[in-house]
Amino acid sequence: MSIASVILYASLLAVELVFLVAWVTTIRRRQLPVRTTASDLAIGVGTNFLDTLGIGNYAPITALCKLRGRPADELIPGTLNVGNAVPIIFGTLLFTTTVNVEPVLLTCMVLSAGAGAWLGAGIVSRMSRRAIQLFMGVALLIAAGFFTMTNVGVLPPTGAAMGLVGWKFAVAVGTNFVLGALMCVGIGNYAPCMVLLAFLGMHPIAAYPIMIGSDGVLIPVASLGFLKSGRFDQRVVVGLTIGGIVGTLIAFPFVKALAGHLTLMRWGVIGVITYAALSMLRSASRPAAAATIGPN
Repeated sequence: MSIASVILYASLLAVELVFLVAWVTTIRRRQLPVRTTASDLAIGVGTNFLDTLGIGNYAPITALCKLRGRPADELIPGTLNVGNAVPIIFGTLLFTTTVNVEPVLLTCMVLSAGAGAWLGAGIVSRMSRRAIQLFMGVALLIAAGFFTMTNVGVLPPTGAAMGLVGWKFAVAVGTNFVLGALMCVGIGNYAPCMVLLAFLGMHPIAAYPIMIGSDGVLIPVASLGFLKSGRFDQRVVVGLTIGGIVGTLIAFPFVKALAGHLTLMRWGVIGVITYAALSMLRSASRPAAAATIGPN
């Protein structure tokens, strides 16, 4: 195992351990419930199944939360991050140990995403309800746009590289820092990261360990800010955590087998998240939405 790989796995385990300690501490200090509902579990299973296939789960989870009216809009970013902090480590270890991306590139992109998340979470956790609604409404529309471009073949053809050097390396690492920060407002990194790597000439399969590995660091890091502020729905988080682990493990063996059906699945996702985006923006336009909501 290379030095870069050791750094990567040590970083993944360290941030996950820090998150778990912080989450347990928060549960005890705030006396939060550790129970959930069947619908939360189902959302966790279904959306993490899609996530493991490379569709992403932030936009679908946001859409489903908006459609059912729970949790409150200002709690959705924190719920997304805290609820996915544990399941993502399973997907990260599965893909980083089975897909041979150049380890230095993989490690640098993962760590840069984590740094971006640390910056982004501190900002998002203090945003007003209306600002979050606006950001997430736009984020959902952006996600729908990327999915649509993928389906209609607008995205650039990919290459065969499993690593990058020179200016391409710098662009990839720098852009992943920005994507890590944007994850905190609900803009999933999967579609943008796939586009980035395609432009830089990498093989499509190389995107998986980079995308999911980035999430393996940035989601637990971003979650720390939301745990501190208390702006998340604990019951939904428990459902996403348990269901997410199950969905990830179920989906992994079918990544290649279901690849030919992802276009149809994306069209369904596009419809749902577009509706949710418009609903989020409509909520933000109401006068009452402009009030700032403090921590729980």
